[in-house]
Amino acid sequence: MLDSRFWQHPLVETAGYFSVVVLCLIVSMVIFELVTKYKNWEEIKKGNVAVALATGGKILGICNIFRYSIERHSTLLEMIGWGLFGFTLLIFAYLLFEFLTPRFKVDEEIANENRSVGFISFTISLGLSFVIGASIL
Repeated sequence: MLDSRFWQHPLVETAGYFSVVVLCLIVSMVIFELVTKYKNWEEIKKGNVAVALATGGKILGICNIFRYSIERHSTLLEMIGWGLFGFTLLIFAYLLFEFLTPRFKVDEEIANENRSVGFISFTISLGLSFVIGASIL
């Protein structure tokens, strides 16, 4: 039987957090794929830089939120819970961005390779991840 100190070894803890966050990132990206009107990975494969920017911002944003969550919580369950709550806020921010731009549709602009909109989406995701992360208790 493994000694309980094994699970508290920094290498084992790091591998555990890494594995859980990668799994949460995959789940988050699947949810974002459902939220957007375009197919992220198909567009990226075709060379759509706007989609790559928007998707990259989401990935960085999610990872940043989980970074704060790992830093501030002592149990794996708390870290996952707060990280997923932060991710939910990031989805809300994305939907709010779409709502607050009535002159154009964000998803359509990104799908049509509008790099400016893709970059703003990137910036919003990353910027708000710092605010969300800082507010995680």
